[in-house]
This record gives sequence, C-alpha cells and structure tokens, in this order.
Amino acid sequence: MPELPEMENYRIQLSQHILDLPITEVVVGREKSVNLPAEAFARELLGRQVIFIERRGKHLLFHLDNGRRLLLHLMLGGLLYLGSKEDRPDRSTQVEITFGESHVLYFIGLRLGHLHLHTAKEAEELLSHLGPELLDRRMNAERFTTLLRKRRGSLKTTLVNQDVIAGIGNCYADEIAFAAELLPMAKLQNLSDEDFSRLYQAVRDVLIEATEAGGYMEMPLTKDDKLTGGSNETCRVYEREGETCPRCGDQIVKAEMNGRKVFYSPGCQHDR
Repeated sequence: MPELPEMENYRIQLSQHILDLPITEVVVGREKSVNLPAEAFARELLGRQVIFIERRGKHLLFHLDNGRRLLLHLMLGGLLYLGSKEDRPDRSTQVEITFGESHVLYFIGLRLGHLHLHTAKEAEELLSHLGPELLDRRMNAERFTTLLRKRRGSLKTTLVNQDVIAGIGNCYADEIAFAAELLPMAKLQNLSDEDFSRLYQAVRDVLIEATEAGGYMEMPLTKDDKLTGGSNETCRVYEREGETCPRCGDQIVKAEMNGRKVFYSPGCQHDR
C-alpha cells in the first residue's frame, strides 16, 4: 500500500503537470470507485480546475477551483499514471480524468481504494481522525516523544496506527525500527528518552530519504519519470528475508506480529 513517501512523490510531480488546467473529460470505469453515479461525478468535474494538491497521511486531496475536494486513497494495489491517450498503460483503469488537451490521469487498481468528491468541510471531517504529520515543521523530538509516551504496546503497531501518526505503513515502520536499532516488537513503555530521540531521527531520515528517492511504487508516474520507485533499492530490511544485514552482517528475519509481516535484523535491533 502506498505510504507517505509514495503519496508525497505523487503530489509533487502531479503539481508540476495538472494544476490550473481545465478538466475536459471524465471516464468512470468502475462506479464503486467514486461516491456519485458516474454521470453525476463527471458532470461535477467537467470544466473545473485543480488549483492545489495536498497530502494528508496516505491520502491526496485535489483542491478544485469551486472549493470542493477530490479525496484519493489508493489502498492496496492502487497506482497513478499520467500520460496521453496514446501511451495509455496496459492496465485496467477505474477512473480517467483528462486535464487540458492531453494530460490524462489514470487511476489504476482502485478495487479497495477510492476517489470521492466532497465539500471542504466533509473532507476535513473524514480526515480529522488522523494523527499529526511527522515531517510537519511543527513536529519536533520533544513533541514526538510526548505523543508516543502516552501509548502502550509495540513500536510497529503504533507507527502504523493512522490515528496516532499519519502516513506510515508496513514498509517504513520496519525501516524506521531498523534505523533506530529497535525491534519492531519493542514495547513503547520500555523505551528511554534516548531511544525516543533516536527513533524520531530515524523517522525523519527514513521518510525524507524515501521521498527523495521516489518511494517504492512499481511503475513510473509518466513515461519520462525516472524517479518514482527509486527507493525500492534503498530498503535495508523490508522484504529482505534471508539477506545479510548491511549493518551487522546477521541474517534478516521475517516474522508475523498481529497479522502483519515484519522484517528485522536480530543482530543489531533490540527491544530498548
């Protein structure tokens, strides 16, 4: 499932291509992916412009020029592709939106995900449960420590809880735990101030590095996109079962915790 770095990469790149262009065509291939009847959904969007794209956690918010919002959550298997009708991807699409004369934004894999049209107030209420953004300039080590010290339970379970902090999923929770030299199963109540300080730095380092590398998506956003998917090669432990740990040389282990797969290096990750 796309996480903060993947959605932030999409936000940055899409902002360079589709802002202020009129929506000239809307095709809904799967009505369950939108929250209005297909014809009504298209009618509401035609002629409108996206004036700003915001990311909130794992969501994208397309701000329209009439004050409304398109709320996108890709969920598991969701992808975006921006191209022309000539270089349409050979994939099943659920929604297609054309901006201007030739920029078609293809929404792919929205079997669990969705693209819904809301008022600004509705969108705000729907996302109000999300925890704070960890890369927000208002976030710092002290606030981060205070936030997590209120919690009990395992490190990974807390990191992926969108009500506590927004944007982290399975992949980056494991990468953050590795960078902080903590086991994903470590109990928050057992961590020291030094552990929390190291954890906060790990959060920033991992998320910034992954975003700058383009996240781990399986296909580029455009035919000329050389960035998206670049962090596939930068993961140290996630999906690296049986490989050698780049830090201590031990073998990376795959386990299961609360129904989630978890990857870690037992040689250099500890419970505190």
